[in-house]
Amino acid sequence: MAKYEAVIGLEVHVQIRTASKMFCSCPNKFGAEPNTMVCPVCMGYPGTMPVPNHEAIRKTVAAGLMTSCKIAEYSKFDRKNYFYPDMPKSYQISQYDLPFCSAGRVHIGGKGFSGAPLPEKFIGITRIHLEEDVGKSNHLGHKSGIDYNRAGVPLMEIVSEPDMRSADEAHAYLTALKQAIQYAEIGDCDMEKGQMRCDVNISVRPEGTEKFGTKVEIKNLNSFRSVHRSIIYEIKRQSKMVDAGEKINQETRGWNDNDGETYLLRSKECAHDYRYFPEPDLMPVRFTQDDIEQIRKSIPEHPEAIRARFVESYGLTPYDAQVLTLEKEMSEYFEAAASKSETPKTVANWICSELMRELSDAAISIKDCKIKPEQLAALVKLINDGTINGKIAKEVFADMFKDGGNPADIVKAKGLVQVTDESAVVGFVQQVIDSNPDQVKQYLDGKKTVIQFLVGQVMKISRGKANPPLAIKILKEKLGE
Repeated sequence: MAKYEAVIGLEVHVQIRTASKMFCSCPNKFGAEPNTMVCPVCMGYPGTMPVPNHEAIRKTVAAGLMTSCKIAEYSKFDRKNYFYPDMPKSYQISQYDLPFCSAGRVHIGGKGFSGAPLPEKFIGITRIHLEEDVGKSNHLGHKSGIDYNRAGVPLMEIVSEPDMRSADEAHAYLTALKQAIQYAEIGDCDMEKGQMRCDVNISVRPEGTEKFGTKVEIKNLNSFRSVHRSIIYEIKRQSKMVDAGEKINQETRGWNDNDGETYLLRSKECAHDYRYFPEPDLMPVRFTQDDIEQIRKSIPEHPEAIRARFVESYGLTPYDAQVLTLEKEMSEYFEAAASKSETPKTVANWICSELMRELSDAAISIKDCKIKPEQLAALVKLINDGTINGKIAKEVFADMFKDGGNPADIVKAKGLVQVTDESAVVGFVQQVIDSNPDQVKQYLDGKKTVIQFLVGQVMKISRGKANPPLAIKILKEKLGE
């Protein structure tokens, strides 16, 4: 088989977090009873007029600024005409040739989803435009129904350049894009609720060539994992077709997550099929540079800048910084705890290992965690002060995660203060030496690793309260070192 290079671009749809829909006052809310959040405007009744949602426009511009886009001072809405049951007006108010944002970029690098290293590069963003979402089709057996609650919800479409060459790069791009949107509180990006949806455009070409192959679109992928898997599958499918001399048609395909393969939906539409024309019921949108600067001042620190600051200010590794900034709430939690600790790297270690594992096992987010940032910092201080050792700290941490509370109070109530009095530890050590003559002989005969077993016995009889370095020191002294 010849070697082929994939050419990948993504179209990402993100619902914008607003109180009301894009062109009417219906609530923008997930989970209501079907067709209870609709009105004559979003249902397309004759004679109704749309009114643009100012906050949705502002947040679209903010998304452009978070991704280094050029913001258009003059923009307009257009009608995208098509007949489909989920679009009540038989057209969608969207944007065509004059979007709000264009010519942006997203930085990727580090490790990919598969664990392989990624090249440091920028993925270009062609455009970010604003439109209204459509309804949701529900299929039950031989019956179908449409829930129009989602119709009219403000929706950004973020179109990338075909700059990605692997499934890992596509996954990294999506992760970085989602972070930027969540950090700026533009949208929640919950893919299970349909708040973030992704289409993949992919073709293959022989390595070393410039001409693009025939593009295939994979539609409506609802998880980052599905995006990753579908790209891997489609690269293999298209490569085999080219090797066999078969023609690849421009088409739209779906993804069967259970079977792990794509399937044909329809031949691909082109822009002229939608008969775009300027929306006659809406005026163009104009921005001054002052307007754009005011929005720029409102956006938060970019997650990439936060990662760099975590490395520089707190001494974290790039990997730990990446893990701690995957979610905005987690990065805020770490910073709140680190600001109250003399050893922020230790705080990061506890979050990345113990806390994240417990959160995953309990299937809860950091927002629902009972351990407050200042309490985690206090636990780390108890370790640093020698009040408790690492083993006891894990026991205290488990209690804190379950019931909350101050770590010092838990240590006091359970009598878990570390024994650092040398005379007490000498007593524990002597008991271990007397009770384990065979292991003592092995150590004296040159098997130095036995010291770990003996220290473990000291910790056992002291109920974990002996100071381990002190126990090692006394053991070596007693055994003639």
